[in-house]
Amino acid sequence: MLPYTEGTLFFVPLRNGGYARGVVARASPEGKVLLGYFFGPQLPTTEISDLGNLAPSKAILRLRFGDLGLINGEWPIEGRVPEWNRSEWPMPAFVRKDPLGKKKPIIVHYSDIDPSRVESEHPTNDDCELAPDSMSGYGSVEIKLTKLLASENSGNHLQ
Repeated sequence: MLPYTEGTLFFVPLRNGGYARGVVARASPEGKVLLGYFFGPQLPTTEISDLGNLAPSKAILRLRFGDLGLINGEWPIEGRVPEWNRSEWPMPAFVRKDPLGKKKPIIVHYSDIDPSRVESEHPTNDDCELAPDSMSGYGSVEIKLTKLLASENSGNHLQ
């Protein structure tokens, strides 16, 4: 049995110490591929007293990622978001860009019930600054969050 479900709140250890928080917003039926919303600020410990700032609109990162950090216990699970409502935590669209810039960006929509399954793809002239279409391992998530929060703490913001 998997140690998480939609709405699970967990901690991501940062590479420079401390933790960020994450919420499982979608999980593929067999596990392995998740959609997560991730939050700052950088916390010194996994002791938390206020979950009020876990609104989806306050997420600093939304991405698809592998569940190994949760499975192997390196990402401590705190519990569930109070009054979890999956419709408030939507599956976002992502963009796939040609690294050479010769083709139009592709907007990618994943299944709302399985973040490992593409529902549709279509070219666009404007990617609306959507998050890149990618799949991150748990180490990559830790690095991305460490960089984002270090930038946030220094007053610079990454996109």
